[in-house]
Amino acid sequence: MSAEVAGKLPKPQMRGLLHRQIKRNLVIAGIACFIGGAYMRFVYGARNKKAYADFYLNFDAEKTFHEMRRKGVFNSCDTDDDDE
Repeated sequence: MSAEVAGKLPKPQMRGLLHRQIKRNLVIAGIACFIGGAYMRFVYGARNKKAYADFYLNFDAEKTFHEMRRKGVFNSCDTDDDDE
């Protein structure tokens, strides 16, 4: 009785094992990349896009330029306020 059970064990796969594992790992890596890309696009990117939109909603570039000019950041502009 035990000889019948022991005799019916499946043979180990000797050929194509590495090929099958590589194929499986590539599929898993592709799925992981897709999930990561979707997260970056829809979660992280949307949050940053909203933050940039809120910042530039009431951003005055001219005012910022004049503040930076008065502080002497630009070498090509005078720091005085004569032309305003």
